[in-house]
Amino acid sequence: MRFRNGGYSGAEMLVLAMLRFAVGWHLLYEGIVKITDPGWTSANFLRESKWILSGFSEWILSDDGILHAVDLLNSWGLTAIGAGLVLGLFTRVVSLSGAFLLLLYYLNSPPLTGLVYSVTADGNNLIVNRTLIEAICLVLLAVFPSGRFLGMDSLFSRKKATVMEVS
Repeated sequence: MRFRNGGYSGAEMLVLAMLRFAVGWHLLYEGIVKITDPGWTSANFLRESKWILSGFSEWILSDDGILHAVDLLNSWGLTAIGAGLVLGLFTRVVSLSGAFLLLLYYLNSPPLTGLVYSVTADGNNLIVNRTLIEAICLVLLAVFPSGRFLGMDSLFSRKKATVMEVS
């Protein structure tokens, strides 16, 4: 038997579901940690901004109310995006939302030569880092029907997955 969903094999859909779950778990856990840590704030990250969004980061830091709102949006956004990915629910929307959020992180703190950060980088990176890779993975998940296999998107899909015999 072979699973068919828009012409994709069961193995292809399984790999997409595994990627969806892994990225989702990472974002969900990051969000939960931020929500449950009363001392967490994005202020330290924003202070490190060195590239094209540094002015935007300074604006956020200039007002405690704006910073608090950004902290809430960030922590709860990560949690909602991660939960949506783990459950395979509204996969396209949460994948694109997650990619956008991760690209904001990347544009604040890209691994470029000449930019020096006080926080140690995760590994040795030049241009491409795990944040950019994860954002690209989320775009990949958005363009494929990854939530229709082992996900709740299949409950809301007009195109139901079918099982076909392969002779």
